[in-house]
Amino acid sequence: MADELILTLNAGSSSLKFALFARGSLECRVIGQVEGFVTGAGHSNAARLTLRDGAGNRLPGSEPAQFGPIRDHGGALKLILAWISIHGAGARIVAVGHRVVHGGAHFEAPVIVSPDVIAELGKLATLAPLHQPHNIAGIMAALAAFPDAPQVTCFDTAFHRGHPFIHDTFALPRALYDEGIRRYGFHGLSYEYLAQRLAEIAPRHAAGRVILCHLGAGASICALKNGRSLTSSMGFSPLDGLPMATRPGQIDPAVVLYLMGNKGMDAASISDLLYRQSGLKGLSGISGDMRELESSGDPHAREAIDYFVSRLCREIGGMAAMLEGLDALVFSGGIGENSALIRREVLSSLGWLGVRFDEARNQANAEVLATDGADIGVFVIRANEEMMIAQHTSRMIG
Repeated sequence: MADELILTLNAGSSSLKFALFARGSLECRVIGQVEGFVTGAGHSNAARLTLRDGAGNRLPGSEPAQFGPIRDHGGALKLILAWISIHGAGARIVAVGHRVVHGGAHFEAPVIVSPDVIAELGKLATLAPLHQPHNIAGIMAALAAFPDAPQVTCFDTAFHRGHPFIHDTFALPRALYDEGIRRYGFHGLSYEYLAQRLAEIAPRHAAGRVILCHLGAGASICALKNGRSLTSSMGFSPLDGLPMATRPGQIDPAVVLYLMGNKGMDAASISDLLYRQSGLKGLSGISGDMRELESSGDPHAREAIDYFVSRLCREIGGMAAMLEGLDALVFSGGIGENSALIRREVLSSLGWLGVRFDEARNQANAEVLATDGADIGVFVIRANEEMMIAQHTSRMIG
């Protein structure tokens, strides 16, 4: 690794995902994460560093205890840098690219970090409270570690900023739209990569009407027309659309009014309910992890799975209506890439659209699931937001 590298960071509440790319070729050298640390006053001895090379092979790691307790994103980044100093053979970080969940109405493309940018990101924190504060913490840690390297923010909302007005608004007074209460859409870095990859493996399909399904702990779908985002299931915040691990997805707003008026719940308790206690976890009473639900014999687990599939089919049908047809369907994310059960149940419900798939390919997690000669392409493409961040960062630094 004795060369110039671009570092990408994706900061979560108790994890810091990262990757290292060669500056010129954008070859992925290392991908990994520090997870299990506790932000704030406490710390966790369970924090660990996991590492793989660009081909997915495990790399030698380092015990966090060697570098002291990890209390925040700064400590997690120090652990990453300690590993690079030992194994990097003189590699130099020349730029850092950051995933930022919310870019609001004005950040339509990646930007170089500045004090003004950080201030604007802070104003958007209430719109993505599970993500934005931690994204900002990752940026601040990287600024301290690399004061001379350009820092580039890449936004999950930017890919959707070209939506037509009808897919960008709510039926609320126009003044609220002008103030920024609108449909932003999320998972844009994932969708941008999926669109790019689909154009490589199936250019005819990619040029048509495509539905991308990013299914993981956070889940959404996006409709593409001619490679551009037309509409997304997520709206004002990452709460909307599909049910997720701990988030409910689409919900009647009167439910929130009822919880306030009849249950006496305040904004903080409602936020905790909607962001952390709902979704698959709330429905099943077991877990928000689809793998645990699929292996469970509890009927509540099966009901949670059925609800997830039902809402996903409903959203796909709505997106197909907006696209006026369908040429390709793509699955990605932890569930989309690995759950043959979810894919089978969804695809089996889409015969009316003309979807035809091969179950043997589905069980094998093959890249192409459609039967030979099918009009509608069905694909499984592995998410790679890190590559998208690296590409944006490379372009920004020239």
